[in-house]
Amino acid sequence: MRGRVNPEAEFLASVAAESGVVDLGGGVLGKQLKSGKGPSPRMSSVVMVYYKGMLSNGKVFDDNTRQSYPDAMRLKDLIVGWHIALQKMKVGDKWTIYIPSKFGYGSRAMKGIPKNSTLIFEIELCGIA
Repeated sequence: MRGRVNPEAEFLASVAAESGVVDLGGGVLGKQLKSGKGPSPRMSSVVMVYYKGMLSNGKVFDDNTRQSYPDAMRLKDLIVGWHIALQKMKVGDKWTIYIPSKFGYGSRAMKGIPKNSTLIFEIELCGIA
């Protein structure tokens, strides 16, 4: 009897095999799109970011990139996948990050996000307070 196919694991394995993609910790994957030279945030930081959130099928569930200013958010209040990735970014960096469901919203459904969803974010770290 064959085991069940885990679509999330298959998707993340295919992403991990792409050029330039690195494991940031715990299976959260990242690919740097633009390099910055500023400092990195800490868990206690407020981060100013532009971001676009997508599901693994490409459906966009959130996007602030068309507004004239980045959103400011307390890093400690965000999902664990953002904790892992943003503390490795520098101000000025732009990355695509791939977050397994266990570091996103897990078994909770959110507006536009089904439960157990792998999340993909393009994040530009514009500043830290």
